[in-house]
Amino acid sequence: MARTPLDLGDLVEHWTLLKDEQGLVSGKRGATRLGFAVLLKFYTQYGRFPRGRFELPGEAVEFVARQVQVPAAELPAICDCGTFSGRSRRA
Repeated sequence: MARTPLDLGDLVEHWTLLKDEQGLVSGKRGATRLGFAVLLKFYTQYGRFPRGRFELPGEAVEFVARQVQVPAAELPAICDCGTFSGRSRRA
């Protein structure tokens, strides 16, 4: 089933980092900053973590990447582009 692309209103409403969230993200660097921010916003919206990279809308990743000033292409380095398994993620 195809996913409907997110419009600007959806991105702003669900994927904008709020002031307190920016504080949490500011302590991270590089790809970790982006990964943390994307997972935080996904969890805030859905109440769970994504099952894999496939659940993260590309336009949302790009939107968050611009906010944290990390290239969106760095996300797969920490998300494996596969599935997340177990309660914690290990490299």
